[in-house]
Amino acid sequence: MMKRKTLLIIICVMLIFVSLPVQASMPVPDLLPFGQLDLDEEPVQGAEGTEGGEPAAENGTPVDGGTQEDAEESAMEILEEDTIGSGMILIADKTAEDYALAYERAKNANWGYTNLGISNVSDNLNIRAIAAEDGRLVGKLPKDAACEVIDMDDTWAHIQSGEVDGYVSRDYLLTGVPAKFRAEELAVTVATVTTDSLKVRAEANTDSEVITLVPRGEELEVSAVEGDWVKVFLDDDEVYVSGEYVEVSAELGTAITMSELLYGQGISDVRVDICQYAKEFLGNPYVWGGTSLTKGADCSGFVLSVFKKYGVTLPHSSRAQANCGTTIKVSEAKPGDLIFYGKGKTINHVAIYIGGGQVIHASNPRTGIRISKVSYRSPFKAVRILQD
Repeated sequence: MMKRKTLLIIICVMLIFVSLPVQASMPVPDLLPFGQLDLDEEPVQGAEGTEGGEPAAENGTPVDGGTQEDAEESAMEILEEDTIGSGMILIADKTAEDYALAYERAKNANWGYTNLGISNVSDNLNIRAIAAEDGRLVGKLPKDAACEVIDMDDTWAHIQSGEVDGYVSRDYLLTGVPAKFRAEELAVTVATVTTDSLKVRAEANTDSEVITLVPRGEELEVSAVEGDWVKVFLDDDEVYVSGEYVEVSAELGTAITMSELLYGQGISDVRVDICQYAKEFLGNPYVWGGTSLTKGADCSGFVLSVFKKYGVTLPHSSRAQANCGTTIKVSEAKPGDLIFYGKGKTINHVAIYIGGGQVIHASNPRTGIRISKVSYRSPFKAVRILQD
């Protein structure tokens, strides 16, 4: 009897060991729950660079935003490159906060845009209220400026950029991977002022001369970070601000609203014309000593050439131009008047006031001709050249 029991036990053990390889060779069902991120999933054949299996456009630009691949790469970084799938489901230790952080980092990889678009024009791209060529203009997207692509069809893209929401032609908008590559070339590191009045100094120490004051919210282009100090561009000078009172980040340009391009009532036609003419050269290059509105000009060369078209002769020097015309209060400036800025007590920059608290000027080699707030640095004086 004892022998029979022993024999039965041996047979049962043998049957168990024989069955194990068979079970191990059977396919394991996918245990990944619905809604879980699957970063190992291969893209659908023929849908490379697009979402939903839609074909890519003929010019190689993905039809949709094309940011999923970038999002996956950034998500993998935050998740420490762990494989997420059926093999990990029983030992997964990632929390909802981990996945939320992965999503935010993927978004930040595109400079805050989830579906990035870049204006691909030589000057400005019109933004219209409706998806039609005769739609009302609501703003302009400057060359190489960024936008959030909300929706697209074969002809139009619905976008948001800065304070502008509207439609632009698909023919002049980069999206997907081409937009990401272009943005990497264009992104500018800026220091955003976080205090009410930031002192800008000539050197990186508190004993150095205060050149000017910059208000809260103003963005200064960063040249370098040097310990507790940030070297920034102030027009065509390199100066310093305390890193304690700025927030450094990478930024892309955004759209300009129509209100920033238009003027109030009571302004003479010649003043409006001068401002409109000056804006035709937005984005053109800054060249020290230059006077060409297309090939390059410095600050006083830009002003000189704009006013020359209207029969006004000005010297090629910001200090000399400050002695022309009539000195007025900055608060009294009208479109077409000149605003001067200084380094300490010496004038070293000039801009044209265009109304709405803004100036247009040839700023520096990085930005070229641009629009800024009149208070982007402390104004030194204002001069009226047009006596109307």
